[in-house]
Amino acid sequence: MSYLEYNTSRMPKGLAKVLHLNWALVVLLIAVACYGFVMLYSVAGGSAQPWMEPQLQRFVAGLGVMFLVAMVPIWFWRSVAGLGYALSTVLLLGVEFFGAVGMGAQRWLEIGPLRLQPSELAKITTIMALAAFYDWADIKKISRPVFVLVAAVIVLFPVFLVVRQPDLGTSLLIAAAGGAVIFAAGVHWGYFAGVIGSVAGLVVAVFTSRGTDWQLLQDYQYRRIDAFLDPTLDPLGAGYHINQAMIALGSGGWSGRGFMEGTQSRLNFLPEKHTDFIFTTLAEEFGFIGAGSLLVLYVMIIGFCLLTVLRSSNRFAALLTVGVTANFFLYFAVNTAMVMGLAPVVGVPLPLISYGGSAMMVLMVGFGLLQSAHIHRPRLPT
Repeated sequence: MSYLEYNTSRMPKGLAKVLHLNWALVVLLIAVACYGFVMLYSVAGGSAQPWMEPQLQRFVAGLGVMFLVAMVPIWFWRSVAGLGYALSTVLLLGVEFFGAVGMGAQRWLEIGPLRLQPSELAKITTIMALAAFYDWADIKKISRPVFVLVAAVIVLFPVFLVVRQPDLGTSLLIAAAGGAVIFAAGVHWGYFAGVIGSVAGLVVAVFTSRGTDWQLLQDYQYRRIDAFLDPTLDPLGAGYHINQAMIALGSGGWSGRGFMEGTQSRLNFLPEKHTDFIFTTLAEEFGFIGAGSLLVLYVMIIGFCLLTVLRSSNRFAALLTVGVTANFFLYFAVNTAMVMGLAPVVGVPLPLISYGGSAMMVLMVGFGLLQSAHIHRPRLPT
């Protein structure tokens, strides 16, 4: 038993829980968020409005939510996992019938003054439902077809609803994070080989279906694929985003042009400079050093998350933490790959940096669940 554990065992329960928080992880999250505040201030031309101040308020609220979620015992989150999954599914169905349309997609629910994006919530509730399922299931039976089918339905139903919005990026993140939980649960690798083969076949089908009556993707999604494969085909149209992003990345060099000196963002050549492409603004103004230091912080966060997995003896907590970690990793890996031309543009925000409410809050809820697993793990008796 460590010195900290010995002393907290004699403290009030609530205070002991606060001290048992993974404070290194909290500090890292605040550090990453500060990058976002600085960049949102910059892209607004040296103003806290319209992006930096609301983002700061959301992050402070998100920290509060994270602490509240962390204080709740992990067994409670295990007991409400099915309810949370059902709620997010109902909200996704609500988007299908009553959703608000924006930027050509129907992804939001407007409830009074609130504007919610249920697909963000589905990322966490799907992970929770899978972790609860595998915590309940007999570990010797999880590779049987019926158990694999149940897990597949848990993942694919929200994926199907999100694809219909359409939101290909979020649907891929839900599927990938769900796959990470299923893999970590110990399902036989043969199923994953089958999925990889199916994905390869689906890619062929996607290209084959283009221009036919059974076209699998929207026209704008095909244009994004074309722009990814060759951005010079339509430099002022579908390839505009990635071309401008590459210019911003390249012009930053090692140390960047300087704070608020990025021409691509200041002159509005860079699209979605405060959301999906904010990483390129960072790279232009602070160069390889600034962008690389942010990626180092992300990797450190992943490291602390994985330590929580290794220290957990609770199967639900361990699988939940794997899913939350995978979700966070996919966020920044897909976004940075996207803006560097290594992946198609799919509209995935940079975690804790890009301007946005739903994604920020769901991320903080996820880290709250991870902290709950960390705080409530079994400890040595006094």
